[in-house]
Amino acid sequence: MARSVWCLALALMAQGAAAEEAAPYPDLASWGEALFFDVNLSKNRTQACATCHDPAAGFADPRETVLGHAVSLGDDGASLGDRNAPTASYARFSPPFGRDAKGAWVGGQFLDGRAATLADQAKGPPLNPLEMALPDVATAAARLRENPQYVATLAALFPQAPASDEAFFDAMAQAIAAYEATPEFAPFDSKYDRFLRGEAKLTDQEELGRVLFFSNQFTNCNQCHQLKPQGGAEGETFTNYAYHNIGVPENTAVRAGNGTAPVTVDAGLAANPAVAGAATERGKFKVPTLRNVAVTGPYMHNGVFADLRTVILFYNTYNTTVPARKINPETGQPFAAPEVPETLSLTELESGPALDDQRIDALVAFLNTLTDARYEPLLQPAP
Repeated sequence: MARSVWCLALALMAQGAAAEEAAPYPDLASWGEALFFDVNLSKNRTQACATCHDPAAGFADPRETVLGHAVSLGDDGASLGDRNAPTASYARFSPPFGRDAKGAWVGGQFLDGRAATLADQAKGPPLNPLEMALPDVATAAARLRENPQYVATLAALFPQAPASDEAFFDAMAQAIAAYEATPEFAPFDSKYDRFLRGEAKLTDQEELGRVLFFSNQFTNCNQCHQLKPQGGAEGETFTNYAYHNIGVPENTAVRAGNGTAPVTVDAGLAANPAVAGAATERGKFKVPTLRNVAVTGPYMHNGVFADLRTVILFYNTYNTTVPARKINPETGQPFAAPEVPETLSLTELESGPALDDQRIDALVAFLNTLTDARYEPLLQPAP
């Protein structure tokens, strides 16, 4: 009798554990968090969203590859991309891809805006052969169905959804987008934010950088990296989500290492299907947020510059007439020619005077203050 009672107790415990395991996530964001870290959504079960958007590294990719940090390694352990993985922090503020009041393209996700929304973006990496490499939506849905808790969550949160692969995949994307819309990705708690709230004081160098950044006279930074009508407003994302060609040179090291033919042109915005290859949009990329920029290098769409100061020196080449100021300190050679020279945003790039070292260093110091509090230990000490 005692043995029967013991067996019954074990059976009840097992049933309870199974029921708890299959209990649905309480909300979409909680499910999205689980999905964001789930390596089973890649072909070889080695990569998750968090692999290339690591929460410990500013939601960028900190992994070292044979090409450094410029591009990301795929799930197969060999494939290397051609673009730098942008931070996922503050991504939720990008408006849906479309045209602004002047007819210019703005918003969307990815560097070329080809995903209109965060949910659309979440569908891309699992099916990208160079990334998570699942062959199709059916395979992705099968991986999702392996997890009883995911099945239970779909039924609980999407009771009207059809029992189709596409419905499960769409729900997955919505959940990941909901997680990316949480304050974890956009806490607005950097030193700059604390300064605006009167909780921190900027150094003299940081304050000079702040004044220069928002100036309409001494720099051109805020022409593209200011969203709010008034400089210094709370909630600034430091991008207007527009598309520009700033003359970034080809990353020849990446092309040599990932098998892409040399002098291949990344068409940027023109590669977005909605733009239909318009020649006027070739070489344009979405203006990135400067939030956490100091800890999410390397920089530009192809990771061609390793250091933040180099980026500012590169911008300065459009305004300086001094040959020595046109040298890339990372190569010791003049900055290379633009990958796409015919669509440069010269009106914006040539606005403002040339910058001396004091002002360049001040801008770097200010950009450091845009680092979320959790990432401040990652900042490099000032030279």
